[in-house]
Amino acid sequence: MSAASATQAPFFSIITVCYNSEKTIRDTLESVAAQTVRDFEYLIIDGGSSDATLDIVRSYEDRLPKDSLTVVSEPDNGVYDAMNKGISYAKGKLVGIINSDDWYEKDTLEKVQNAYQGNRYEVIYGMLDLYNPDGTLRQTHFSRHEDLDKMMIGHPTNFVTLDAYRDLGTYNIQYRYAADQDLMLGYYLGKKVTFTPVKERLASMRLGGISDTIDAGLEADLVLYNRRVISWWELQKRKYRAVFRR
Repeated sequence: MSAASATQAPFFSIITVCYNSEKTIRDTLESVAAQTVRDFEYLIIDGGSSDATLDIVRSYEDRLPKDSLTVVSEPDNGVYDAMNKGISYAKGKLVGIINSDDWYEKDTLEKVQNAYQGNRYEVIYGMLDLYNPDGTLRQTHFSRHEDLDKMMIGHPTNFVTLDAYRDLGTYNIQYRYAADQDLMLGYYLGKKVTFTPVKERLASMRLGGISDTIDAGLEADLVLYNRRVISWWELQKRKYRAVFRR
C-alpha cells in the first residue's frame, strides 16, 4: 500500500490506531471512507494484529482516495506510542485520530475544515456521542477547553495542526490512560494554541475500554497534579475517595 503523494500534502491526516480490532474496525473504516471531503491521507498504525484486522483494512483501500492509505504494522509501546508514530508519518495540515472502536460522522472533515481558523497552532474539537457496550446511546459529551482542568474534551473529535504536534509536543507515553488530557491541558496552559469548538457531533465512541475505569480517573488526577492544577493534598484526597469506589 502506498503513501499519499509526496508532491502535494493533503489537508487532513487521519490516524487509526488498532490491535486485533476485527470486531469493531469496520465502523471506523466505513466512517472514513464515507467522508464528504476527500482531501486526506489515512494512516493505519497497527500493533501487529494476529486476527483479520489487516485483511479488513485492505478491503477498504478502493473506497478511499487514490494512494491515500498507509499501513504500518509492528509492535509498539501502547496506544499513545502508536499515536505518536502515526503523527511522525503525517503530512496533512490538520491531524485527526480516530481509534478502531470509534467513528466519524460522514461530514466531520467538512465541518472541521469550515471551522478551522488558519492558525499555526490550533485544535478544533466538537461533540462526541458515547455508546454503551450494548449499542445504546448513553450521552452526548461536550466539554469545553476552558474546563480541561476538570474533564478532557472529546479526543476522537480533536483535530490538531501538525505544526502544534511538531513544535509543542506529542503524547507522553509515561501515561497509560490520560496522555490526551495531559497534552491538551499543556497546550491550553501554554497559551500558544487556539482552541476552536464546533457545537455539532463530530464522532462517536464505544465505552468500556481502559479510559472508562477508576484507574483512568486516578491518572487524570495525576495529570492535574503534575500540571500544577491541583495540590498534593487534593491528589491524596482523590486517591482516598477512589479506594471506596472500587
